[in-house]
Amino acid sequence: MTEGRQTRNAERTRRAVLDAATQLVLEKGAAVTLAEVATAAGVSKSGLIHHFGSRDRLIAALVVDAHERFREVVLGHIDLSENHPGKMLRAYVRALCAGSAEATAERDFTSAPMWSGLYTIPAVTPVMEENAAWWNAQLALDGLSADRILIVRRAAEGIALAAVYGEQDEESIATARDLLLELASEGTFRTAI
Repeated sequence: MTEGRQTRNAERTRRAVLDAATQLVLEKGAAVTLAEVATAAGVSKSGLIHHFGSRDRLIAALVVDAHERFREVVLGHIDLSENHPGKMLRAYVRALCAGSAEATAERDFTSAPMWSGLYTIPAVTPVMEENAAWWNAQLALDGLSADRILIVRRAAEGIALAAVYGEQDEESIATARDLLLELASEGTFRTAI
């Protein structure tokens, strides 16, 4: 077997394990076992350990993967025609408040309650800190005040979480998204909807 083929097989196995682990965490929370993940991914437990080393390292890799996937989604929502401050923040709002079925999946893997218990795993702490620092730096470059970024970012996250729990319908998500997009722009914003 060539080295390139081995690399592709390793990448496919890694992806299958991360996908299976993500699904199981969404279904069961942090209580998933390596055996459950291996079975769901169609690999042996020893093969899973070969790729990840331990349950904690698998969970840390899963969180890294979720953050990377979410970053890609946000970057895909950047509107290059917007030539004013707040471009990244507006993309963040669009990603979390898209109101579509595909957005629900994105909200699922970014919602802290869905990942309850994972954040207590020591290997996950530095991953979370790095992700928070990355977002803080990216949004700070956006050209808006820190206060405005904080309010809009946390509001978008709250709307996304409410949508995950079925507390927001498509119309209310769209209304909230539009208001947050307006707030994520410089200048004044309307006082009545």
